[in-house]
Amino acid sequence: MAAHPGDAKTDTALLDTYLRHLTIERGLSSNSLGAYRRDLGKYLDWLERTDRGPIGAVAPDDVSAFLAHLREGEGLAASSVSRALSSVRGFHRFLLDEGVLDADATTRTRAPKLPSRLPKALTVAEVERLLQAADGETLEAMRDTALVELLYASGARISELVDLNVDDLIEPGILRVRGKGNKQRIVPVGSFAQRALDRYLVRARRELSTRGSATPALFLGTRGARLSRQSAFNLLDAIATRADLAGRVSPHTLRHSFATHLLEGGADVRVVQELLGHASVSTTQIYTLVTADTLRDVYATSHPRATLGGG
Repeated sequence: MAAHPGDAKTDTALLDTYLRHLTIERGLSSNSLGAYRRDLGKYLDWLERTDRGPIGAVAPDDVSAFLAHLREGEGLAASSVSRALSSVRGFHRFLLDEGVLDADATTRTRAPKLPSRLPKALTVAEVERLLQAADGETLEAMRDTALVELLYASGARISELVDLNVDDLIEPGILRVRGKGNKQRIVPVGSFAQRALDRYLVRARRELSTRGSATPALFLGTRGARLSRQSAFNLLDAIATRADLAGRVSPHTLRHSFATHLLEGGADVRVVQELLGHASVSTTQIYTLVTADTLRDVYATSHPRATLGGG
């Protein structure tokens, strides 16, 4: 090994350095940084408790044992274990690049196989029902309608929408979104969403903004401050309950629905990739499986020779 980190205190200092690197060099969001901090804090604590540390002494078998602890000792799902491995792998590679370590103990470690889970999309009729449940004449209802319309019209993540400023509406029908790693993308906004936004801006946001200190935020809470991510989740839950869709709707459900409906309508998968802000088209291609399932169901129930019982 190179310059061995000698104890848990040193390892904690190295973790702080890595988190600063993720903040400054990679521009990760606070949510992503929080996930890295939790995963790696748990990793370093486990290394210390099991006398497998410091990190300079970690071997491949130790990394595998940590993953087994997460699966069997803590009962974490495969997706959570995979995320933890990604965090640990990134940390080790950073220390290797910085010359702290001269070998990467995570190279041969494989992530657990993830179950093939297709995203659940609403039907177009269910989206319309959700929007009808959001509609109203109060300031909050006008804001909520604009938010839900924009979630479905843009396919943006909820964190991206609550981070929007008024200036990100760069022209009618065009939205500037800042995604992961602070990467910007341009997203078109349909006429229904644009109309809801205009109504909110003219009739609601102006009033809400007088309740707090000046802020450039597009979506405001009842006290005039930027609407929080958790508040957006809560209001969507309430709208879904009114629409008789309780437990079936989250901001990500609308993102899934956006992608699925575009592909069902004939959109090219690479265009959908750009609109969603996916780094790789392979991430977007899972939605093509959803549309393939839909086509298969329609075929099975409609084609006269789809089954042996057909005429």
